[in-house]
Amino acid sequence: MFHAPHGGGTTDSTRSHLIKGVAALLLLNALLSFENWWPSPAIKPDARLAPEFLLLWVMLLVAVKTWGALPRRLLVALSFGYLALVVGRYADVTVPGLFGRNINLYWDGRNIPRFLWVSAQNLPIWLQLAIVAGVASFFWGLYRGLRALIAVAAREAAPRALGSRWSLGITAAAVALVAANLAGVKATWPMVSKPVIPTYLRQADLLSTAFSPIRLAQALPASPPFASDLASLHGADVQLLFVESYGAMTFDNPAAYKALAASREELARRIDASGRQVVSAFVRASTFGGASDLSHLSLLSGVDLSDPMRHDLLLTTARPTLTRLFHSHGYETLGFYPALNWDWPEKAFYGFDRFYDRRDLDYRGPHFGYWWIPDQVAIAHLEQLAPVRPDSPPRFLFFPTITSHIPFRPVPPYQPDWSRVGTDKPFDDDEVARALADKVDWLDMFPAYVRMIEYNYRWIGGYLSRPAPRDYLLILVGDHQPASSVSGQGASWDVPVHVITSNPELLSRFVAQGFRPGLEPQRPVLGGMHDLTSILLRAFDGRPLAQDALAQARPDGRAR
Repeated sequence: MFHAPHGGGTTDSTRSHLIKGVAALLLLNALLSFENWWPSPAIKPDARLAPEFLLLWVMLLVAVKTWGALPRRLLVALSFGYLALVVGRYADVTVPGLFGRNINLYWDGRNIPRFLWVSAQNLPIWLQLAIVAGVASFFWGLYRGLRALIAVAAREAAPRALGSRWSLGITAAAVALVAANLAGVKATWPMVSKPVIPTYLRQADLLSTAFSPIRLAQALPASPPFASDLASLHGADVQLLFVESYGAMTFDNPAAYKALAASREELARRIDASGRQVVSAFVRASTFGGASDLSHLSLLSGVDLSDPMRHDLLLTTARPTLTRLFHSHGYETLGFYPALNWDWPEKAFYGFDRFYDRRDLDYRGPHFGYWWIPDQVAIAHLEQLAPVRPDSPPRFLFFPTITSHIPFRPVPPYQPDWSRVGTDKPFDDDEVARALADKVDWLDMFPAYVRMIEYNYRWIGGYLSRPAPRDYLLILVGDHQPASSVSGQGASWDVPVHVITSNPELLSRFVAQGFRPGLEPQRPVLGGMHDLTSILLRAFDGRPLAQDALAQARPDGRAR
């Protein structure tokens, strides 16, 4: 047993014990409140209160009050439990920073051991053993350090807190603060760090549901029938581009609508000059302000993934997708993610025939913002990496763009000379200097957002104006509205959809389901992002559109 100190010591001794106790508490809190030092795997301290630290502190108070000291077995249990929380905290803040998504034990549990095994295979056996010993020693040392800190907190801090009304008052106030935080009170967010226990609970729920066919069937909505024969496409390539942060506010907000009018008209002229036409509509995104994957996979799968847990569960299944449908009809399917520069194990679900990320592009030009490669430059590099040849099978391209991601700066230059776009020097030095001098203004991102959407209109218009090896259908979909700091409080989740093609019969099938000619979509919204999947399947099919299917596609329940 670790006995609480009794009176009789000197003032200096009392102060020394008090300092030890407070220091132990501060370190224990810091070990559960740190943040990722982006973009590295390192961490940085955070002064916020960690909820699980407060739970530990209350448990220490109860234990010392009950037994007079902390029992050794409870000390061991608390130390191992706290170690698991520290590891969970590290994963919880580091994985999103490095991989752009939350931790997912279903995929990470498979991929990390495989990655470690491949990485270690070429190392000499003595070095492999040394690494294993080093990792084991680190965790053993971390456990011993946590055990010592908890013991000091129980011996030096808890007895004094139990005898002090103001200490108990501070503890009660901290409990109230954390309770308010867990209840969702936003005013507490700057003071309380994100708890770790919910991450463990969510992963446990994910794994138990993923490996239970009954629970999985109950958790996921049914998939739509992927029975389209794709005959209306007549073998044309399909390019599906998710335009980052392209939301309905570009039409709903009067200032944004006016500022983008000229560039939108120029895009319409370029579409017309290319021999194509465009129809547009609104759909409701599966997310708002971020988490683009929810919209991406909602459209590919036809399943409503506005609940992130559904997204993670869907990735554990073999549900049908547009990617698999196109592959089954002889299309070569390409996934193009220039924002990624790390391994992404979840791509196995998507089933792309070929997958490219930033590392494949070997880009050596100037870096613009967090994502380096402007979308115009990225697609030019893809054309070099995977050119369309006369004997190439029809192609389905899935390209989530990234340049218009928050914070919307710097806005890259547009290069009208596409012969330079795929080179190591796509822009003149003075253009690069002006673009990179445009610093982020986190307090007023609206002007930069408008300029970034204007950039999207320009490069997409330029892309459509270029000679193509063969005809293609281009579908542009917004993944979500920009953050409320740009779109405003209470903004809808609606996003535009534009279908651009030279095939008038195909366009008529979209118009029959609620799309309107031109680049300006009109309401009512056609449904959720997952409803757009069924609209695409009906439009691509060669059979006549059934009236009952059209009625289901219309929000008012009536066929056009």
